[in-house]
Amino acid sequence: MSDSRPLPHVTVDELYLAAELTGDSNATATPAVAEYALWLGDDALILSQQLGGWIAHAPELEEDVALGNIALDLLGHARSLLHYASTAWAGTADGRSEDDLAYFRDEPEFRSAWLFEQPNGDFAQTIARQLAASAYMFELYSALRTSEDATLSAVAEKALKEVDYHRDHAVQWTLRLAGGTEESRRRMIRAVRDVWPYVDELFRDEPLIDELDSIAVRPSTLRAGFDTAIAAVFAEAELETPDVKASSGGGRRGSHFPAMGHLLAEMQVLARQHPGASW
Repeated sequence: MSDSRPLPHVTVDELYLAAELTGDSNATATPAVAEYALWLGDDALILSQQLGGWIAHAPELEEDVALGNIALDLLGHARSLLHYASTAWAGTADGRSEDDLAYFRDEPEFRSAWLFEQPNGDFAQTIARQLAASAYMFELYSALRTSEDATLSAVAEKALKEVDYHRDHAVQWTLRLAGGTEESRRRMIRAVRDVWPYVDELFRDEPLIDELDSIAVRPSTLRAGFDTAIAAVFAEAELETPDVKASSGGGRRGSHFPAMGHLLAEMQVLARQHPGASW
């Protein structure tokens, strides 16, 4: 006998997605705090988009899943931070949602650092970028937990637990590639050298930081912890820290790496072609 009971009606529109966000949903960011939240949110958003490109293309099935999960973690961080940033426009004629900030800003309005904008390249290139990014984020969120801004502190507390896994994943792959075949080691050495010019920008103290004493983390204070963590990994992998000139990187001021425009075009095309669409 068939079951004649009606099927439940469920749509995505009925889900309270805002409940996934971290922090006080009623908190309102000042313009300066919103700008800082964009720094961190854009870093996470752009890196998430980059890692999503490996799904179905990673060297093994397990990596499809692992990189996809890391990308989703980062997307969650980006959602919380962009949502908080959006509160600075609440009640104004220029009101913006987290989706508006992700999909309807033009390139000069983004604040991501150049490291996160580097193309995936081969798998070694992605791992080198991920090693630097996750080591930096681990130091950042460790320090941001003590922020006097309750929302930023809450985001950092949650993100740190996930970034700790991201860092371990990158470390294990760095060791595996550096200690594998001659070809994998050659590619890992090249990847580290290609990525390292973009590390310095992460630790530059922009004027905004002076406005956010006890709220933001001063980037330069994170460099020592980052260098110590990377040195330990490189010592085990028998890699050398590249002696390379730092890039001019001006992502915090809206000046981006050339590949950024192509990445945004891919990320934003659906939302811009069908503004206001829902499913």
